[in-house]
Amino acid sequence: MEGLRTDEETVTRVVTLLSYGCPIQAIVHAFNLDERTVAEWQKRAGIHCEQVHHAIVEQGKVKSQHIQADEIRAKGRKIIIWLAFAIDVQTRLWMAGAVSTVRDRKLIDCLFQHVRACCQFVQGGLLVCTDGFAAYPKSIVRAFREKVKRTAGRGRCCLEAWTDLCIATVIKRTEKMHVVEVERKVTRGAKEKAQQLLALDKGCKEFNTSFIERLNGTFRERLASLTRKCRHAAARVETLEKGMYLVGCTYNFCFPHHELSKSTHFGYQCTPAMAAGLTDHIWSVRELLTYKIAPDPWVQPKRRGRRKQSMADPNPQKQIKQATSQQPLTGQTIPKQPGEVA
Repeated sequence: MEGLRTDEETVTRVVTLLSYGCPIQAIVHAFNLDERTVAEWQKRAGIHCEQVHHAIVEQGKVKSQHIQADEIRAKGRKIIIWLAFAIDVQTRLWMAGAVSTVRDRKLIDCLFQHVRACCQFVQGGLLVCTDGFAAYPKSIVRAFREKVKRTAGRGRCCLEAWTDLCIATVIKRTEKMHVVEVERKVTRGAKEKAQQLLALDKGCKEFNTSFIERLNGTFRERLASLTRKCRHAAARVETLEKGMYLVGCTYNFCFPHHELSKSTHFGYQCTPAMAAGLTDHIWSVRELLTYKIAPDPWVQPKRRGRRKQSMADPNPQKQIKQATSQQPLTGQTIPKQPGEVA
């Protein structure tokens, strides 16, 4: 948040209200600010939160054994926007999100590439619960696989999926806006192993997507563009993406989770990032906005084009050879040039 003329306390308060879902018009009237200024602060905070998420969460330190994924359909100004989310059930950690104007395989691939960057390989196995979208099983297998060398010597490594990777699909059928039937099946892996992984989570008795649907409700509550009927429809995909990272980062680091804070889980004020072992305290919004991110290591650029030859060649042997080749042989006369006097 460098380079802003407004004092730091006012900016922190405005960003806190935005992360809780306060409408921009209310902030404009309360703080006597311009609407474009508030929108610019939200965008800058979202860019910073995206960098924090990549620097802390997507570092392969989350020991996850149960993941749920789902999508949200949002109406924009003359566009339809799809947001795909993933959550770690044990810690309630928002792992990743992807935004696109089309609900297709590329959206799911992008989501699980970010999820894979968060996960650490666990020997006990991994259970992923999704809805009935056909792109999920293959995208999950493509994300959770490793290179394995089967034969010695030269040759390409094979890509093998994680052992005990289980995928459960939950399909809901509705009539007149009411769920009348729920179909549960294991798309990949052994059903007994999937049941064992499901039993590790408190309160889970059968395959479901209730945790990710609850997180969808949190995002719809705190991001005005995601409400079903509103006057704050997003005009650009980028605006919705930055708002997603702002809400997701504050959810992970700044606001205690009610279920995790109960005596049945941790018994004290706890955020999803604390439950996942990514931090040891509750962050303030100011701490989140002022978090220093280490720059990428410098890599020397590759030199392109032909290398220029210097006037003084550093190789003396090459100079001797060139001088020898230019001298005439013994007994050989050099022909005179026209007009040259002997």
